[in-house]
Amino acid sequence: MKFALSTLSTAVMTITFMGLAAPTFASATDHNIESPNEVTAVAVTQIIDADTQKSTQSSVQDSVQDSVQDSAQNSTQKNEIQNRRSTTDTDMGQAEQKTGLTTLIDPITHKSIDNSYPLAVSSLLSLEQAQNILLQVSPKLAANQAAIAASEYQTDALKTLDNPLVFAQLSANAYNLDADLDLSSLKNGIVNDVNNGVDNVIPPIPPLPDLPNFGELVGERIPDSYELKRSGSTAGAGLGVVWPIYTAGRTNALTGASNARTQEAVADSLLDKNELYNTLIERYFKAQLAIIAAYLREDAYDTLQQTDHMAQRLFEEGFISRVDRLEAQSALADAKSESVNANNDARLAMMALQRLLRTDYRIKPTTPLFVSSRPLPDVNYFQNLSLTNHPGLQKVAAKRAQAEQLHALSDTGHKPTVMLYGYGQIEKDPSWVAGISASWKLWGGLDKNASLASSNAKIRQADLSEIEVSDNLLLLVEKNWHDVNNAQSRYQALQSNVDLAAEVLRLRQLGLQEGVNTPIEVVQAQTQSLKARTEQAQAANSYVQSLAALMQSCGTPLAFNAYLNAADIRLPTLYTE
Repeated sequence: MKFALSTLSTAVMTITFMGLAAPTFASATDHNIESPNEVTAVAVTQIIDADTQKSTQSSVQDSVQDSVQDSAQNSTQKNEIQNRRSTTDTDMGQAEQKTGLTTLIDPITHKSIDNSYPLAVSSLLSLEQAQNILLQVSPKLAANQAAIAASEYQTDALKTLDNPLVFAQLSANAYNLDADLDLSSLKNGIVNDVNNGVDNVIPPIPPLPDLPNFGELVGERIPDSYELKRSGSTAGAGLGVVWPIYTAGRTNALTGASNARTQEAVADSLLDKNELYNTLIERYFKAQLAIIAAYLREDAYDTLQQTDHMAQRLFEEGFISRVDRLEAQSALADAKSESVNANNDARLAMMALQRLLRTDYRIKPTTPLFVSSRPLPDVNYFQNLSLTNHPGLQKVAAKRAQAEQLHALSDTGHKPTVMLYGYGQIEKDPSWVAGISASWKLWGGLDKNASLASSNAKIRQADLSEIEVSDNLLLLVEKNWHDVNNAQSRYQALQSNVDLAAEVLRLRQLGLQEGVNTPIEVVQAQTQSLKARTEQAQAANSYVQSLAALMQSCGTPLAFNAYLNAADIRLPTLYTE
């Protein structure tokens, strides 16, 4: 049987697939099959954060050439993830030294992306290589890294709130004054004051000749109005300082709240990363399943061609009726149609993988579908992993930390703020001022009691959310654990159906040659064989997808690779490195 190719060499597999009659599936745009050992490298855009470069991952140029390494079974899953991150950080640094950052064009949207560098990506990719590429080309992860960097910068900015503020002031002014001043009231007041003053100063004496009116004499010299015109310019400079020496913990509360928001952004990034890992596994192995289904349909079509040829000979010799001959022709036409449909489905599945990895060419998966006959660890083991590692709980913890810091900030409502201040002019005879001030809020503004009650409610909300999220995670892990076991038992149970259908098909084909069986019986046996093998491949895909969902619900998606490397049952794959 053509399906049992897992034990054949790469060369034999290639020659066998090239010998198929219909157009080769899963290679829609190639028109011919590429050698499995051939590597086609095409530049792909990598997106990184140019400032912080926190979205650093492994160099794809090195990982494409390397084969998948076996995971150490004695190391814990958490250490494995940390080791991967440490390694990828180093590789990214090497890649940046080799290639400078530039502006590239995204192959899907054709938009320009700054601060990126090209990656040489092979069209033949193992799952681990695809995971490394995904981390480097995903716009969503790059956007999350930018959000984390922005939050960290905001925290750094808040840390200097308590530092002294030193400022310089420069001024340059030009003025022009043109005014008409009314002096009549002033003049009358002066005249009256002078007259009254003279009367009070001269003592009573005998009558003398009339003395002059001193008030009128003064008033004659003061005009009733005065036109004022002045113009000129002034300049000045000075230095000042303001130092908040006591803020009742407001700065620490603001900084702590910003730190908690950064933790929430990190948790959101981990959630998105884990979801992307799961999406990659889903598309990667759905492509493998579609390729297997297309191959099985092609194999069935090839077998029915032989059956149709045999039916034609038997009809010409008079061993079967015309109805039997037409049934064989109808079955062959249906098989050809199903083969074309399966071929198109395989193209679509590979295109979905291509879009996720943001390449402008077809990605050919080399990691086969697999099933492990070994039982999984107890469900409690995975539940403990989930409660320790899942980013959802980390996000709840970050929410609680924000509420605690807001509570601390609200508690400072009636506490004083003490500041030192000083200002001096820079000139020949400078003036200066210095002092200390303290201010309290006596009344008004935000209600302190209401603010404290609000923050306490948010803390309670976070505590209750943690309980709810934990319960949901435990239930989700339980469900995914059972799904993996069900898919494992389903795959193993279908093996007897595959063996039975293969044997029945063999006997029906021999019976057709001997004239014992009719072509329709061979077609029915072929249909049952195709159904059994397809169902078993679907069970293997269900096992893989359930295992990926289990690892994601535990918060350790990369632990999936350890189970992949330890699997003892591997289905055939068309593409190999």
